[in-house]
Amino acid sequence: MSSDGQGLVTGEAAMMQSPSVSASAQGPPLSPSNELVQAGWSKCWSRRENRPYYFNRFTNQSLWEVPVLGQHDVISDPLGLNAAPAEGGDSNLGNGQRKRRGSEEQGAGPNSMKRPKVEPTTPISPSTPGVKPWSSLLCFLVLYKRTSRVLSIYWDLDIQTNAVIRERPPTNHLPPHPEIELQRAQLVTKLRQHYHELCHQREGIDPPRESFNRWLLERKVIDKGHDPLLPSDCDPVISPSMFREIMNDIPIRLSRIKYKEEARKLLFKYAEAAKKMIDSRNASPESRKVVKWNAEDTMSWLRRDHSASKEDYMDRLEHLRQQCGPHVAAVAKDSVEGICSKIYQLSAEYSRRLRQTHLSLLQDPPADTCASPPQSRLVYCYPVRLALPSAPLPRVELHFENDVACLRFRGEMVKVNRGHFSKMLLYRYSCIDDPRFEKFLSRVWCLLKRYQVMFGSGANEGSGLQGALPVSVFEALNRHFGVSFECFASPLNCYFKQFSSAFPDIDGYFGSRGPFLSFCPVSGSFEANPPFCEELMDAMVTHFEELLDQSSEPLSFIVFVPEWRDPVTPALTRMEASRFLRHQLSVPAYEHEYRSGSQHICKRDEMHYRAVHGTAVLFLQNDAGFAKWAPTPQRLSELTAAYRPSSLSSPGPAHISPGDRDSAPKVTDRPQSNMMSPSGHDSNNNSSSSGSPREKMAAV
Repeated sequence: MSSDGQGLVTGEAAMMQSPSVSASAQGPPLSPSNELVQAGWSKCWSRRENRPYYFNRFTNQSLWEVPVLGQHDVISDPLGLNAAPAEGGDSNLGNGQRKRRGSEEQGAGPNSMKRPKVEPTTPISPSTPGVKPWSSLLCFLVLYKRTSRVLSIYWDLDIQTNAVIRERPPTNHLPPHPEIELQRAQLVTKLRQHYHELCHQREGIDPPRESFNRWLLERKVIDKGHDPLLPSDCDPVISPSMFREIMNDIPIRLSRIKYKEEARKLLFKYAEAAKKMIDSRNASPESRKVVKWNAEDTMSWLRRDHSASKEDYMDRLEHLRQQCGPHVAAVAKDSVEGICSKIYQLSAEYSRRLRQTHLSLLQDPPADTCASPPQSRLVYCYPVRLALPSAPLPRVELHFENDVACLRFRGEMVKVNRGHFSKMLLYRYSCIDDPRFEKFLSRVWCLLKRYQVMFGSGANEGSGLQGALPVSVFEALNRHFGVSFECFASPLNCYFKQFSSAFPDIDGYFGSRGPFLSFCPVSGSFEANPPFCEELMDAMVTHFEELLDQSSEPLSFIVFVPEWRDPVTPALTRMEASRFLRHQLSVPAYEHEYRSGSQHICKRDEMHYRAVHGTAVLFLQNDAGFAKWAPTPQRLSELTAAYRPSSLSSPGPAHISPGDRDSAPKVTDRPQSNMMSPSGHDSNNNSSSSGSPREKMAAV
């Protein structure tokens, strides 16, 4: 009826003038005044049919008859398939009228005018006076199936799990609270600022791009502290990841070079910076002699040779780095360790402060209890449950701006596109303590704020650590290999409704089974696409081999990792040598794509980007898993075909053109602990290189 959205007769008065309709078999009609208006209904006039109709601004539903509250359950039956038709319904319409009505409801008439979208004028929140806390929310959430007709949907929440685990008790994580999440965001932002200042003050460099985000990932592999995001109990205190990445940018950050003059300038800057650094630090006489001699020799060569090619300059730079790098790293070692130690100490202090504030908000603070013994009953995996009840949660407001849902708490607004907001239907599948959705908005706000803080505030920052496989690959994995579970995902980027993720305290309400390194399946078929953090990938391989060794039930892990070969990553080396490896295939760079890690807020034309490196796909299976989900040639052919991009996608935030792959000094594809790699890519500036690992293009 979109063509009839003229001359609206809206409001409570129109409802009260409506003729009543006798109750259907579903129950008596609602009050014709307040309840229908609060549920979003208004009375409108159809100029085409010359009669009134009823339109719901929350669900975009149109009815000729007076709406009947309770006619069908919009949650369990969103399409109204089980609802009995109201008296005088479609059964009395002729075919012509039925067709007209269908075209009007869809706005598909050739001469029809589009009905403008009608949005709620009152922000929806649990404490909005006079509005049921769940009515309009549920009406919107169930539209994820309806919107799939118009929008591309990047998930399938109907696939059931085949992952079997041993029953486990609820966890002792503190339940999320917007007040605490807001404070955590402020403290993490403050910690990022400290990191930036320390790098500038002590080493005169900008922090390596994404190094703070990877530090969070690497620390949480070994962290035994209480905070879900801030590390507070780690051994060792010095982060290998942060130390390595800062060292890679000393004495200067190397750039990706395209032209000869750029290579010449970079060589001069490196020689000058190395000489200056060795003069200003407490270096040994031998180190001082080696660095100064090589730097002066390079400058002399630059002054007398003006006909060198770009390759000559790059070779000379590589030679200089090999000669000076170890000595420069030796004099910077104590300073860089001081940066790592200071950031960790501040994080631990912030974590303690947050926990004290959080405990004060709980009505029943947790008591120290002994760990529960492992349960013996085998069950299909289920979401994380918290042992502590949630405290009353404050008001969070919701409104829509075009295709974006905006949630606001105390002036702090987080955003998510409509499609992914409707995906929060995961809450209905997974949450057991909030049947009326009274805490839903507060928990969605906490979820979005947590991932926003983990990503960082820079343009495209963190999105490379949260990317996901294309939908076609997930479909092939499920169809041919029985995959129904993601080992590294989040409620925002998951394809299946069962997954493991980083934050059990908030993600559990939306389907998470907890962090994968503490998730112990007995059987099932899994997809693993970890963040490209070397320490995390190495811990993942250890966990896989333990699980496969302990279980005689069918167990399969299909692993997607970057194919770094110069030098090879320890995780890839271990998997290639594993006795559980059944097959391995390689997907070449630039011939496959991934979904953006910011898919929940990015534009549709930015949803996919090509991978700038090859991806290794490894099948780790025990004997029973191999017998059930063997990587046969036919299955592998289908998987490879699914990986081919259906259309030319954008290069992505970490793109470099094929001709530029060897434009930087060819030492390594990743940073090492002793020598600095120039081959990382800055998502904001294609000409700069942070020396950090290639950004992840798979699920967290």
